[in-house]
Formats: sequence, structure tokens, C-alpha cells
Amino acid sequence: MLFAMICRDRPGSLDVRLANRDAHLAYAHDSGAVVFGGPMLDEAGGMVGSLVVIEVEDRAAAEAFAAADPYGRAGLFESVEIVAWKRVIG
Repeated sequence: MLFAMICRDRPGSLDVRLANRDAHLAYAHDSGAVVFGGPMLDEAGGMVGSLVVIEVEDRAAAEAFAAADPYGRAGLFESVEIVAWKRVIG
């Protein structure tokens, strides 16, 4: 099942994002669950969050994936929304 994770960074937390970026990318790659993902940007092009679509068994697995992400463990996110998602185009 596909889930979209919409994660918004805490204000002023770019240093946390950068310090954990390599670990986050390795986790995403090694999990085998990520369909696609990347940072959300503000109007100046600065990273302010993440949008990640994952394919996992169920909501509990999606929540576990989010909890284990190095960004989440480092306290980067102000909020994380996890919603079931259906691919229609692309």
C-alpha cells in the first residue's frame, strides 16, 4: 500500500536537516520502501520539509518507517502527516 508522508521542518532547523541528511538518505535508500521523495522548498529555494511516498504493508508500517527515519529521530519535523495515497498518473 502506498502512503504519502508530508513532513514540515521546525522553524530554524536547517542545521539539524543538514547534520542528518546523509543518514536520512541512506535510510531511505536502504529501506527499499521509498517510491520517490525529496525536500519541500520555500520560495527562496530553501529546504523546509520533506515529501516521501513509501510502499509498505499498512499504516502501522508507515508510522514505523517515519519513526525510524534519522530526520524524525533527530527532532527535525514540526509535523508529520501520513496519508494513504493512490497512484493515478506517472
